[in-house]
Amino acid sequence: MGGVARIPRWLARAPIPLLRAGLGPLLSPYVLVEHLGRRTRRRRYVVLTVVLREPGAVVVAAGYGPGSQWYRNLVADPRVRLWWRHAVGVRGRAELLDAPEGTRLLERYRRLHPWRARMLARALGLDLDRPGTLEQVAARVPFVRLSSPRL
Repeated sequence: MGGVARIPRWLARAPIPLLRAGLGPLLSPYVLVEHLGRRTRRRRYVVLTVVLREPGAVVVAAGYGPGSQWYRNLVADPRVRLWWRHAVGVRGRAELLDAPEGTRLLERYRRLHPWRARMLARALGLDLDRPGTLEQVAARVPFVRLSSPRL
């Protein structure tokens, strides 16, 4: 699996004001997550793509791996605030999922969104028909469940 190209910081942060203003329904595949810096304790924000929707939760992937600053911050403190669709600044909690759970989520994603799964696999240079591909991805890309009773 090749490296994932990083998008420019300014582009990644562009949706933050829109989501904070309550325009989540216009940007529904994205969730804004407020978390605390593990050293500074200052509020930090990251926009993430929702991979799957669950009752009272959304699941996101740490596409750049467990070294991502936002992921490391959630390891240190799982308390978050979320902006997604009509939920604006709701308190929530992050649950870091293990690789077997990540594999199950990827299988579910492939079943629910076959076309998107194929396009994503192609972009990442993956062969979804090769045995063990989903397990490899889940081992490298951690998944996080962001839950709140108000989602």
